[in-house]
Amino acid sequence: MTRSDKTPILTLRQVRKRYGPTEVLHGIDLDVYAGEVMALLGENGAGKSTVSNIVSGAILPTAGEMTWLGEPYAPANPRAAIDAGVAMIHQELRLLPDLSIAENVFVGRYPASWGRVDRRSMESRARTGLKRLGLDLPPTRLVRGLSTANQQLIEIAKALTLNARLLILDEPTAALGGAETDLLFRQIERLKAEGVAIIYISHRLEEIHRIADRIVVMRDGDKVQEFDRGDVSVRTIVESMVGRSIDRMFPEIPKPGEDVALEVRGLSSPNGSFRNVDFCVRRGEIFGIAGLVGAGRTELVRAITGADPIASGQVLLFGNDVTPRTPRDAIRNGIVLVPEDRKLQGLVLGHPVSENIGYANRSAVARRGFVTSAGVSRFAERSTRRFGVKGDVHQNADELSGGNQQKVVLAKWLTRDPRVVVLDEPTRGIDVGARSSIYDIIIELADRGIAVLVVSSDLEEVIGVSNRVMVMAQGRQTGILERGAANDVSVMELATA
Repeated sequence: MTRSDKTPILTLRQVRKRYGPTEVLHGIDLDVYAGEVMALLGENGAGKSTVSNIVSGAILPTAGEMTWLGEPYAPANPRAAIDAGVAMIHQELRLLPDLSIAENVFVGRYPASWGRVDRRSMESRARTGLKRLGLDLPPTRLVRGLSTANQQLIEIAKALTLNARLLILDEPTAALGGAETDLLFRQIERLKAEGVAIIYISHRLEEIHRIADRIVVMRDGDKVQEFDRGDVSVRTIVESMVGRSIDRMFPEIPKPGEDVALEVRGLSSPNGSFRNVDFCVRRGEIFGIAGLVGAGRTELVRAITGADPIASGQVLLFGNDVTPRTPRDAIRNGIVLVPEDRKLQGLVLGHPVSENIGYANRSAVARRGFVTSAGVSRFAERSTRRFGVKGDVHQNADELSGGNQQKVVLAKWLTRDPRVVVLDEPTRGIDVGARSSIYDIIIELADRGIAVLVVSSDLEEVIGVSNRVMVMAQGRQTGILERGAANDVSVMELATA
């Protein structure tokens, strides 16, 4: 039976959303069918999240109508949507760190027996959900300390226990490596076969042709394009998203200098997450670090920047031992980290952009020992203009799009004129337009002679922006590839060595 012969399980007709005088959705029409994956794509600020939040009951539309399973649908809150069979997995992890995995999976709906929580049933059902996703973790383990990738899979397992008829997946693979992504995709195929509908939001466009049956593209609050198949070229999708032709995805990479800026000698962690790592980065070099989830990439760069402890080894800056014990040590020596989770580790979300930038630049904003709001605002305005942040410095950070939040994190550290910049997943959850501007910032840093380390789960990205790529596997350094020798095959061979 063709789609035209089928009845959609969810419809949106002329759905609008307004915040004060600003309308962010302009009359959206959308159909979602059982047993299909509909990719919902667009730049940050295009309206994808607004549509998803309306469907999942997180926000109310200003105008328009929806139907669900043929009946009028207007969820007043997420609980009403979940009760109807609609579940959303958000990009931001929402697990409670001091509860167990099983408790997180069933939070708010614990199975009970004789008026008490039935822990045996809860843990058994949670274990089943984890196994379906290939996650070999005891359900009694606390969430605190788990990797971002494992926490993302737990979020997915949590949604699967709801037996939802519609799943909205917002950047579900952003923190996952290749193996975990394959597991997720196999699970999605099984859910499709069971008749579950899936709205799939992702900025990893290369994976869309693998998983999507249909593609809807949004731009500036409008639905601008719909493809009735998933095997659409990345270039075509990107041009629909940005509304113009694109010439290239990655910029030209400058040639680095000869002198060594950063050297790492025999670095090992206390818990074995990485061991005996040796490499050097030249002035003006972009040095990529690749590997599968669990390879030790993030732990390594956090140690280099003083955020995690070092068991043995040295960090040298222009030949001087500057092995940091705290982030303050690293910052004082000109080594800064833009962390992988900008929301939890890079920003104070409920505070204004100006204050977020000011926190990292107190000495620059202080005049005669005093810090004033006006001085902080002026400093922040100069920083945000320099790095192309769209928004007012008086806005809270959580009011900005993901791309602009990342630029604020970059701005607060790069304004300090560092000598080494470490970028951990610099474009995670960011649209292609914002990615391009962040790549331009990386190139600008290298042109200024700054040594740049880029950690990325996106293999195409880490190869595309780097002069050299170091590959890690299970905490070991397995090789360093020159730009001409780094490709999907050579990197994956080392990543699985």
